[in-house]
Amino acid sequence: MKMTAGEIATACGGQILTGSPETLVTSVTTDSRQVKQGTLFVPIVGEKIDAHQFIGKALEAGASAVLTQEHQTAQGPGVWIAVDDTRAALQKIAAEWRKRFNGSVVGITGSVGKTTTKEMTALALSAGMKVMKTEGNQNSQIGLPLTMFRLSPEYDAAVIEMGMSEFGEMSRLAAVASPDYAVLTNIGLSHIGNLGSQENIRKEKLHITDRFHEKSVLFLNGDDPLLAELRGKLPFRTVYFGTQPWCDFRAESVRIGAEASDFRYFTPDGRSGSIHLPVPGIHCVLDALAGLAVADQLGVSLKKAAQALSTYQPLAMRMQIRRASKGYTVIDDSYNSSPDAAKSSLSVLAGFHSGKRVAVLADMLELGDFSRQGHFSVGEYAANEDIEVLVTVGEEAKEIAEGALSVNPKMQCHVCKTNAEALDVLSSVLEPGDTVLVKGSRGMKTDEIVKQLL
Repeated sequence: MKMTAGEIATACGGQILTGSPETLVTSVTTDSRQVKQGTLFVPIVGEKIDAHQFIGKALEAGASAVLTQEHQTAQGPGVWIAVDDTRAALQKIAAEWRKRFNGSVVGITGSVGKTTTKEMTALALSAGMKVMKTEGNQNSQIGLPLTMFRLSPEYDAAVIEMGMSEFGEMSRLAAVASPDYAVLTNIGLSHIGNLGSQENIRKEKLHITDRFHEKSVLFLNGDDPLLAELRGKLPFRTVYFGTQPWCDFRAESVRIGAEASDFRYFTPDGRSGSIHLPVPGIHCVLDALAGLAVADQLGVSLKKAAQALSTYQPLAMRMQIRRASKGYTVIDDSYNSSPDAAKSSLSVLAGFHSGKRVAVLADMLELGDFSRQGHFSVGEYAANEDIEVLVTVGEEAKEIAEGALSVNPKMQCHVCKTNAEALDVLSSVLEPGDTVLVKGSRGMKTDEIVKQLL
């Protein structure tokens, strides 16, 4: 990244209080500990910390410029740029930097599977292009702008994860990323406590197309009923992927094993091929299809894209299948959870048959008035998938046990308040050959359970 302080001030509507507008900025951060020579430091006012207190440290560390919403005058080293709101200014500067990128930008959103789809899409594209992708969970109002500053002429394409939890967020993210193409994975119950209904979630997520142009394409999951409803109703080109016979990119002969998935893909013009994914689950098949569809649209060989996807490895805490020294298998899907994601994970667990199938399911947060319904339905699903042992963690997760027992009154259920209590139960339940799934919302810290099991 290279922008002058004057260009930055113009981009965000700021006023230079002191310093030269010709000063060069080569990186941007909101963390004063990451400042280096040439950095623009953007202090964010958070719920607990106002980072304006770190401006002095940032300048001492070599920052070329700083933004501020709390000063009208300034003196000393570096360029000070006064703005109305540092968070909004960060987004405006990132949007300006995005305009200078000549490659293709692919936005990824959805209730479940954003990160896996992002990873698979980037992997498929990498078979023929130099690709930049979102790292970690940098998909928010602050993380996404910081991701955009990594764009440079060396990249042919960028795959950008875009997450939202409230009304208006996706529009702001779209204004920053201006995706040329977008993938919508599904419409689930994540953040329904804030958005009120799945229809509202769908409406909000469709704002990812706000900056579409005449050549833009939206890729939609045809297996999702709420997205299938949109066929022929959108004012831009759409490409559907899924297992339905009418989908443009279609998966057939799908075989889901305990640790891998195989299928044949078919394109709108009759091309086909086989893919082996070293991860289980129909949701992974759909994510791979999305990656194939995007790769084909951007001119990457489908054969090479399929070969690249065969090397996919899940990220930490996302459907990682791991062996414990005590002889049981741990499915680590502890990064986050929602009713839809939990059901997908339970389907994977159901594919293991060597011993008992044990599910550790913690509270799923941000469901609002839908919490009881969402948790109860997951319990019903677990029982119908013949999970032998269910361990719930947290107050809301009690409803998972209630749902399971409503289907199978004899199911072995353990209701726990804490992760430590769940571990005590597991120590008496797990035997060599068993498989245990661990899943819960990020705030429940179920990765602590995984660490102890391993």
